[in-house]
Amino acid sequence: MNRHDDLHHGAVPPLSFALPAPDISAWRAGNTGTEGVWHFDSGQPGRHVMISALVHGNELCGAWAIQGLLEAGVRPESGSLTLAFCNLAAFDRFDAASHDASRFTDEDLNRQWLDERIDAADTAERRRAGALRPFVARADWLLDIHSMHEPSAPLLLTGIQPRNLALARAMRSPEHVVVDAGHKDGVRMRDYGRFGLPDNDGEGAAADTRSLLVECGFHGDPASRAVAQDQCVRFLEQSGVINPAALAAQLPGWRLPDAPRQWALEVTGPVVATSSAFKFVAPYTGLEVFEKAGTVIGDNDGVPVTTPYDDCVLVMPSVRQARAGVTVVRFARRKALS
Repeated sequence: MNRHDDLHHGAVPPLSFALPAPDISAWRAGNTGTEGVWHFDSGQPGRHVMISALVHGNELCGAWAIQGLLEAGVRPESGSLTLAFCNLAAFDRFDAASHDASRFTDEDLNRQWLDERIDAADTAERRRAGALRPFVARADWLLDIHSMHEPSAPLLLTGIQPRNLALARAMRSPEHVVVDAGHKDGVRMRDYGRFGLPDNDGEGAAADTRSLLVECGFHGDPASRAVAQDQCVRFLEQSGVINPAALAAQLPGWRLPDAPRQWALEVTGPVVATSSAFKFVAPYTGLEVFEKAGTVIGDNDGVPVTTPYDDCVLVMPSVRQARAGVTVVRFARRKALS
């Protein structure tokens, strides 16, 4: 028998999309002259804090959270707060029955954060990145809210900078924290400019920057909205721009219990599909741990994909967007955060 006869063949099964799209029409204009972007300045010294959502048009949980912050009238007591609905053109195409089709319009907005790409302004997403760039460049702290192709536990992505991992530990949730260097096919918003600089960059430009990307669970799971709300509260508490007591009063029920423990998942490398034919041997959804190196987990156009070391963890496996050049899973080592 061919050892790949047990591959997970066939079309990817549809998932129930139970989270409704928020009606953001009352908040769409923004107050900055840039559609979808709100900015509030306390008039007092402090950090420039930004929370972004809808970088992908089918990731609704962050839009719900930002709408909730606006409806509650949350305002900074020091520094400033920017709230951004990012890819409105993609969101306008949202259809729960075909939600992947509204991920982006021309290309992934979260791979365009290089000035050369943004300046080209030759796709809808690059033009939108150009409109958002001044707010991202000005921000000291950034929380970028996302959700996932597959049902999975929430993940907080820190990049490789220790300062962001320290913030994730201080937030005490979610349980799994991903330490990763991003994607080969482009730069994420959370890695743009100063956010991508090492802790000791020689000029101090990165010293007070923090940037986190949270994956709140499956796109269509109502629980993803609760995770997004919780992460907003924790991030704003740590930023210092709003008093925690004021946040609790304005956003009752948003803060979920702390994670019982936290794990750092140190990403060692991606698996990149060579075509849309990539297949896993089982319907993995993420955080599976494989005891032995060399375990076959998939097939990449006839080439077996195996785990590279013992106790290997899968991070965000999915073939829903599989095509040549797309990362379909990442391998990671796990260790407890003290």
